[in-house]
Amino acid sequence: MNINSIVLYKKFPAIVLENENEKYLVKWCVHPATSTGKKAVYASQKVRDKDVVVLIDKPVSSLDNVLSFADRVLSDSSELKNQVEEIYDLLTSDDETANNTISFLELVELIRGNVEPDEVWGIYNYLNNDYLFEEVINSSGSDSTSISFIPRTQEKIKLLKEKLYEKEHAQELKDAFIQRLKKNSLDLPNDSKYMGEIEAFALGKTDKCKTLKDAGFKETIERAHQILLDTGVWNITRNPYPLRWGVSMKSASEVLLAPPNEDRLKLEHVAYAIDNESSTDPDDAIFFDGEYLWVHIADPASTVFPDSSIDKAARVRGATLYIPEGTARMLCEDCLEDYALGLKKDSNALSFRIKLDDNYEIENCEIFITSVKVKCITYEEADKLKDSSELRPLFEITKKLKERRIKNGAVEIKMPEVKISIDKDSKKVSISPYKYFISNDVVKESMILAGEAAAKFAFKNNIPFPFISQDAPNIPSEIPSGYAGQYKLRRCMRKRNVQVTPSAHAAMGLSMYSQVTSPLRRYSDLLAHEQLRAFITGKPMINKDDMLIRMSEGDESARAAKLAERNSRLHWTLVYLLQNPDWEEEAICIEKQQKQDLFLIPSLGIETSIAGTNCELNDSIRVKIGKIDLPSLEVIFRKV
Repeated sequence: MNINSIVLYKKFPAIVLENENEKYLVKWCVHPATSTGKKAVYASQKVRDKDVVVLIDKPVSSLDNVLSFADRVLSDSSELKNQVEEIYDLLTSDDETANNTISFLELVELIRGNVEPDEVWGIYNYLNNDYLFEEVINSSGSDSTSISFIPRTQEKIKLLKEKLYEKEHAQELKDAFIQRLKKNSLDLPNDSKYMGEIEAFALGKTDKCKTLKDAGFKETIERAHQILLDTGVWNITRNPYPLRWGVSMKSASEVLLAPPNEDRLKLEHVAYAIDNESSTDPDDAIFFDGEYLWVHIADPASTVFPDSSIDKAARVRGATLYIPEGTARMLCEDCLEDYALGLKKDSNALSFRIKLDDNYEIENCEIFITSVKVKCITYEEADKLKDSSELRPLFEITKKLKERRIKNGAVEIKMPEVKISIDKDSKKVSISPYKYFISNDVVKESMILAGEAAAKFAFKNNIPFPFISQDAPNIPSEIPSGYAGQYKLRRCMRKRNVQVTPSAHAAMGLSMYSQVTSPLRRYSDLLAHEQLRAFITGKPMINKDDMLIRMSEGDESARAAKLAERNSRLHWTLVYLLQNPDWEEEAICIEKQQKQDLFLIPSLGIETSIAGTNCELNDSIRVKIGKIDLPSLEVIFRKV
């Protein structure tokens, strides 16, 4: 670069004062002079080639003269404007050359007829604030950088003009939008840019919404949701609840390492993983060898270590999210092939070998790191095999286990459940009753037994552990029959507690309990596995204080996931009713109330209050849809 040449430094004009050993001293204008009388502010700085962009490598008379020409162009640009437009028309008249770049100095020469160094910055500044040409910075890979321009298309010019108009008339345009919003007559998709604030508020991303306030609407999430529906920005199939509860709708992304090579007890028996036909993540399997009941659990804790990035991410999720439109897994999808049971010839497991006494109490429990053969079957298939030599003992033992728990005060509550399905293309919702099999209880009792055994193992060995307890319910002497009685029992249940000290789980009829059978799905189970593995392998365990913190964090996240699931299911149930306005079904009275009675609708798996029915407990009536408020998750049913 020559002395007195003009360059760009930090996008400001600068003049080269000295050139020494590939370094340059430049004087640059930090702040130009203003119309209010403020003088220009200059500064000096040593730079290298790569720090600046050369506008012209010819001497200018002075930096003041360079800036003075630019000011004149700014105050009266009509002459330069005409010249630039003329050259633009010339360069775009031929389709073959319309998209070609032209060097900055060549463009200056075309516009002005010749290149005057003092004018270069002013023209450059004008071109960058005009619509017709777009700047292209060319870096050749070396330290030097050059500038070119390319004529913009008419479409790009139109967009730039629209943006400038919007900027200059922002308040006027916003006021017009507010009026359209009040009248529920948006200009979509153009108004979508203004609806972003309302949408963020409806998704729980912000706690205030100025747009709603300006339009005179109530500043509530429900009102925002309704406006998004009324204006067509959302349709009824938009489920906002996972995001509102801060729950990701995508599975974890960090991939688990392959299971490590470690000394595993190789078991030759074939255990059974019994689950729904739609299950893709089997994480438990059972087997009885004639003396011991084996409960095999997936072993992701062989790779997921305490406070690792995967452990922390799982803690934030708390649990796998199961909503009608899909599953967002606590651990990544790719880990299922290595860690789910029964997907390979041999499965790695953390195995509980449980010895029962004559009263089906736990006599002894040992825990092993194993390799086991697992066969996956559905509940329906298991029921068909209930008299087989392999499965009959499991049906018999788990029946006794359930009887033992009930004798110890366990409360069994059975309310109807439904499966909600959504067609991915049409978004059509279907609801069907959940079918129960005898083998459901086989799996349930085996998992409860494993949780009880793990709790006793941890207590016996003084392992800091996530124990789950529940105080005894206050059940009245008289309980109605049918669903009314089941509802009454459910109302009597106390809140569960998660703590590091064992205590009775009265509702299960157990002296102590933990959950260990779903480490792929629940963080508390994964945490329990991490601790059990540390004990078995002689590694440092998590202390009680840290365990309590991790349990609390994971439980809070799991609670958010559960609420997101509950709200999502109710949302899709109401969508189903909106899609089927002629729906009619049976409702059963489960509680008499002062003004309106509470009913259970078995086909939907929901409860609702209905006035003026004059029903007794367990009476059934036919009901139809009265009114649906989707944003508030409320529906009013009326007697047919």
